[in-house]
This record gives sequence, C-alpha cells and structure tokens, in this order.
Amino acid sequence: MVKIRFLNNTIKFIYQNGCFGCCNFVQLAKYMETINRSDKKVAIWLLIGVAMTVIQFALGGITRLTGSGLSITEWDIITGSLPPLNETAWLAAFNKYKLTPQFQLLNFEFTLSDFKFIFFWEWFHRLWARLIGVVFAFGFVWFLYKKSFKKEMIKPFLILFLLGALQGLVGWIMVASGLTGDAVYVKPTRLALHFILALGLLSYTFWFAMKLLVPPKEILVDATIQKTNLWLIALLIFQLFYGALMAGHKAANAAATWPTINGEWIPTQLFSHQPLLLNFIDNTILIHFIHRGLAYLLLIAIIGWSFLLFKKNHDSLFNKIKKIPFIITFLQVILGIASVLTSSGIIAGKWGVFEWMAQLHQLTGMLLLLSLLSILFIVRRKNA
Repeated sequence: MVKIRFLNNTIKFIYQNGCFGCCNFVQLAKYMETINRSDKKVAIWLLIGVAMTVIQFALGGITRLTGSGLSITEWDIITGSLPPLNETAWLAAFNKYKLTPQFQLLNFEFTLSDFKFIFFWEWFHRLWARLIGVVFAFGFVWFLYKKSFKKEMIKPFLILFLLGALQGLVGWIMVASGLTGDAVYVKPTRLALHFILALGLLSYTFWFAMKLLVPPKEILVDATIQKTNLWLIALLIFQLFYGALMAGHKAANAAATWPTINGEWIPTQLFSHQPLLLNFIDNTILIHFIHRGLAYLLLIAIIGWSFLLFKKNHDSLFNKIKKIPFIITFLQVILGIASVLTSSGIIAGKWGVFEWMAQLHQLTGMLLLLSLLSILFIVRRKNA
C-alpha cells in the first residue's frame, strides 16, 4: 500500500511540475481519487508499463542511431539476459559478429572495444524488453491472486500479452533480416513494422489504463471532434510509418535541405526506381517527399481541429489536455526540420546534434499519438 501511494504521489509530482513531455497519462493521476482501490492499483501498474515502453522507444532509437541492432546475432530468451562475463565470452561474441555482412562490408575496422559499445545498446534494448515482460507477467499473476481483476479485464490482458509476444517475434525477424546476404542494416520495411506494432502495444496499454482511470463524468459528446480525431490518428500513423522508413534507410542526409528537397519543391527523382511501386518503400527521395508532405498536412489539420477544441469549454480533464496536441505538433515539426538540417553533419560512430534531434523527433511523434488517443477517449460520438 505504501508503494502504491508513493507511485501515485510521484506521478502527481511530475504533473504538478509541468512536465508535459511525459504526456497525458501523468495528468490522469489527479483523477485517481475517484477510482476504486483495485482499479487504481491495476491502472498504476499499466501506467508503469506505459512509462517503461516510452523508455524502450528511446532505447530503440539509440540502438538504431548507433548502428547497434545487429551486434547480437542470436536470440536467447533466458541466457541472453546476461552479457558476456569474461574475455573469452566477449571474443566468442565478437567472432560471431565478424561473420555478419555489417562487419564484413561496413565495420571491418572494428576493435573489440568498438564491438562492446554497440553490443551494450542492443543488449540493453533487449534487456529492457524482457523487464517489461516481467513487470506485466508478475503484475498479472499478483493481481489475479489478489482477485483485483474484473471479469471483463481478462480478455484485454490476454490481447496485451499476445501483442507483446508478437512484438518480440517481429523484433527478431527484423534483426535476422540484416544478418544474411549483403545487408549492413535491418530491412527498412521490417523496422517500420516493428515500430508500428510497438506503437500499437503502447496505445493499447494506454487506452486500457484510461478505461480504469477516467470517470464517466469526464466523457464529452461531440461527433465532429471525434470524427476528425480518428482521421488525424490514421494520418499520423501513416506519417510515422514513413518516418520509420526514413530511419531504416538512414535517409535523412539524402536531402539535407529545407524547405525544398535538394533545391526542388517537387523532386524529379520521385519515381526513378523500377518497378513503380518499389519507390514507395525504397526511394529515399519519395519517402522524404511523402514524410514531409504528411507532416505539413498534419500541421494544418491539427491547427484547424485545435480551434474546435479551444472553443469547447468544459471544467474537466478535457480542458487540461486539449492544448497538448497543438503544442506537440509544432514541436514535432521544428524537431523534424532540425533533424533534416543537421543530418549533413553526421559522423559515423559519433553521437551529435543530429542524433539528438532525430531521437527527440521520434519521441514527440509518439507523444502526439498518445495525446490524440487521450482526446479520442474523452470526446465520444455519442454517450456510451
């Protein structure tokens, strides 16, 4: 009980100190007092999972930006939890990495020290994923033992575990795609799929927590806002998919200019690949064009939608979070532009300004999705 109260107060502290970057789920803490004790405990557990998943996104971004994703060539669920513990084990792991196309074609000058650096980030990324699984598994067993679950909670939890398992499977399939042939990185399409599934897992957990936290009196009815919100979420997911393709192709510096793309408003190389459809997933210039275009479209749409939100007054949670999508969208656009303009200064193996911009750009995209989901939950087409 003391631990639960500590976590509750911690979340409230973050909220009261204005850390909107932790996004809307911290603002829900204020409303926990109206929730029954069992639901509150389960909701806090879910929010811990949401916070850990946010950290996992950050670790995934670091892993990608440091080129660490292919450093571990095997997937050992149990024994892989520990890194090599002696020099012999390190040399064995390094020798396995030397057999990969990434080492042979790109990192052939790597020393054992270089390998240890990239190994750490991939290992930590996988370890954190395991910890998320442990937190959910032990929490599930504990709450089941305490009979804290309502009957209608069991099915969503099973779906949650299946989504987590699917994410792990796709993660390994993604890594395996870069261990054969002449690939020096994972396939961009599989990276994008891994990213989108992770967003799905995060969104599902967050939505589940809101169902336990947000009392019925906070729900508003406005069909126009809700319908527009659905379109915005669909557009954002599409844009995030293309952002993942940008990351997978390491394509930022293929057009390190703004507002034009290498001096052109409509690039001449949009459909230079054959067959035609291949351009949409493999042509870095077209991927740039689509990703930027969707960003501008989202910016305009969210500005217009936000005017509808600002006009609607309600002494509720809605009033506290309605400005967040607007703020995050502008921040997201600024970070995107900064990522493009600083990409010309990329230095292999060095963490610099571009890496910071790209990492923050990814995280704000995720937070924008959570902010839209919050309003989608609160503003309904009709009363349930």
